[in-house]
Amino acid sequence: MDRQRRSHLAHADHPIAAPIADESVARLLDRAVADEADRALDLGCGGGEWLRRLLVRYPWMRAEGVDTHTAALERAREGAEESEVADRLVLHEMDAAVFASAHRFDVVLSVGAAHAFGGLLPTLAAARELLAPDGHVLVGDGFWEREPDAAALSALGATWDDYADLATTVDRVVADGWTPVYGHVSTAGEWDDYEWSWTGSLSRWALDHREEPDALDAYKAAAEHRSQWLSGYRGTLGFVTLVLRRSP
Repeated sequence: MDRQRRSHLAHADHPIAAPIADESVARLLDRAVADEADRALDLGCGGGEWLRRLLVRYPWMRAEGVDTHTAALERAREGAEESEVADRLVLHEMDAAVFASAHRFDVVLSVGAAHAFGGLLPTLAAARELLAPDGHVLVGDGFWEREPDAAALSALGATWDDYADLATTVDRVVADGWTPVYGHVSTAGEWDDYEWSWTGSLSRWALDHREEPDALDAYKAAAEHRSQWLSGYRGTLGFVTLVLRRSP
């Protein structure tokens, strides 16, 4: 099964592609969107769920999203049309790491997309170039909740230095010239809901569409992911979402 189609099916019941509950998403957006903000950008927007919610919640704002995946951007357009915010959304099909704009943005988002830039700090470097002087960055990435063992690293296809612990992660962000003005560490409950939704949605689709050529592959992918999570990285990989401003 195509990776993007699999991701779309797996996120059917949890459209935010990160272990963040709806109420946490709303709170993070409220901390990132100042009263005078009127323009937002999502680097690596995927299906556009963050931008859709932002545009619904703040009807005066306009937004742009950047992603390389045609199908994901089409879902973003469809979601925006369903929520009647499509007239305030512009989507760009291109590599987020090389996106440039003639104007700056009051809010720059990039949650769970650091791989597109080569890590958290390169993600922030890209955001800095596009951020208005008093703007906010909303960025989310992984960290080690505890020292990863071989099972966790194998399940994630990761190495020990792909992430740091939470304190070191925040220290690196601060040393890079940013001040956290809010942050959210995903809870065990948010992680479990996300992973059960991911594996459950994909499994359910496979069981309901047994005649589809991709059904068996989807079923196996869900089972493998569930095993990697439960026997590998559950309780080891954390996720932090930070609201940042430039330091003085």
